[in-house]
Amino acid sequence: MRDSAVMPADDPRRAALEAEGWRVTARSFGAELDADRIDRARLQEALAGSVGRAGVARELTADDVDAVLALDAATARDYPGSVATRQRPVDRDGATPSASRRMFGVLSAGGELLALTVVDVDGAAAETDFTVVARDRRRRGLGVAVKALSVLTLVDDGVERFRTGGSADNTGILRANALLGYVRDEEWVTLEPGDARPERG
Repeated sequence: MRDSAVMPADDPRRAALEAEGWRVTARSFGAELDADRIDRARLQEALAGSVGRAGVARELTADDVDAVLALDAATARDYPGSVATRQRPVDRDGATPSASRRMFGVLSAGGELLALTVVDVDGAAAETDFTVVARDRRRRGLGVAVKALSVLTLVDDGVERFRTGGSADNTGILRANALLGYVRDEEWVTLEPGDARPERG
């Protein structure tokens, strides 16, 4: 028997599984931001307001690979949700920026990477792979800052459509996405057999 099943919240299979005793154990979402709906002033304000107290925000380069690996390793167990939103540790290739894998960070005055967002770019489309903030720097707007920087930079490079997603339990990223103008357009559920731990309400 399968351990879990991930599907759109309105998938007809959901009702059949729930009738068999399966339970929703996690929820996730997808969201989109079109270039013509970007509020540049709002994004620039979010970027400046958060980063000014932390250090500097910039696009990352190959020189930052070790810092990316260190932050990823330090936060590997911090992602909420279940199998649909689990973050797999990145290797050196995955931590190396390229034309199709852009990375943006906030760094302290001493050069420590405090926040990171990784975006996969394919022509005029971009999708956030993951966003993370160091544990001791959360709730300070740094997640908003790196995502704002990514959008502002990539739209100037010709990106027209941005996608993101994650756990519906991640209130920080939900607030960040709303502030940046993302519109939720997908809802997903993870179901597990009836003896699984029920969804927290």
